[in-house]
Amino acid sequence: QVQLVESGGGLVQAGGSLRLSCVVSGRSFNTANMAWFRQASGTGREFVAAIRWFGTSTYGPDYTDSVLGRFTISRNNAKNTLYLQMNGLKPEDTAVYFCAGRPNLDFRTRASDYNYWGQGTQVTVSS
Repeated sequence: QVQLVESGGGLVQAGGSLRLSCVVSGRSFNTANMAWFRQASGTGREFVAAIRWFGTSTYGPDYTDSVLGRFTISRNNAKNTLYLQMNGLKPEDTAVYFCAGRPNLDFRTRASDYNYWGQGTQVTVSS
């Protein structure tokens, strides 16, 4: 059974930084299609960033426009961990952030296309 466990959320002032982590268990991390989504209060789940890899080949990363130049998605295969480095945080980045995965390597931005989900971690940015 695939499990995703996020951590690293918290409260930060505008302009600050956070690094989210997502530890993956229950499947090989050598080939994966992973993404970060976020969900602000009262809204649907929004695509943030995605990265795909097959062995040593990497596809992407891809980002939603609002985080380009501020957020970086990366992974550490040895630790079975996906990261989201968030710099220059803004109050509008406040949301619950979710790690997600899907078995196929095609790029998708819809939450419904992802099969595996973590429990989410809260990020709050104060102005």
